[in-house]
Amino acid sequence: MHVLAFAMTSEDDLNQPPDELFDVLTSEGVPTGRTKARARIHRDGDWHRAVHVWVYGVRDAGAFLLFQRRGMGKDTWPGKLDATVGGHFAAGEKVPDVLREVKEEIGVSVCEQDLRFAGVRVRSSELEPGIIDRELQDIYLWQRNAALPTYVPNFPELEAIVAVDLDPFLSFSAGEAEQVGGIELSARTREVAEVILTEQDFLPGIDRYYFRVGLAVRSVLRGDQHVSV
Repeated sequence: MHVLAFAMTSEDDLNQPPDELFDVLTSEGVPTGRTKARARIHRDGDWHRAVHVWVYGVRDAGAFLLFQRRGMGKDTWPGKLDATVGGHFAAGEKVPDVLREVKEEIGVSVCEQDLRFAGVRVRSSELEPGIIDRELQDIYLWQRNAALPTYVPNFPELEAIVAVDLDPFLSFSAGEAEQVGGIELSARTREVAEVILTEQDFLPGIDRYYFRVGLAVRSVLRGDQHVSV
């Protein structure tokens, strides 16, 4: 999959100040006691902590999963589809602190008690020039059955929120289909439109992460006691 190039806007406009301090971790998630600015973390490939909150739900048409389309000015993967909400832990922050990202990105609030922890993902990427992104991502699942227009995606941090039906998405992410349909809520205009998604719309990766998230959501919906991504 090739990487598309987009014009960049100011990081400060997207709540991504390059001098924001992150805790530097070992690859096992142990704090080293050092902090480092975001820009240097991504330049040097230091391990740091992030959170992903995946919103899913059930409506008349069945189960669905929500993605965000990243803002075009993001310092990593602009315009690509990613977890519903994603954010970094600033230095010293805990999970309740970083959950502010949910309200900031999609316009609704959540408490930690509403989330189901689904494990930690080890993510390392060097596909973008000049960026070595090594994250330990805490993964949470949140069932919210509300309609797409109830969200208020934060432009320009997000371009849109995209809903996909779960079963067709699982077939697509398993490699059984070349595209999947979705419904997109524009952060710019608040308009809702049908979209066709292909592999190029999503962040690249070799760990089948989105497929595993979809499987985890399906496990939750059928009442499985133990769920992991």
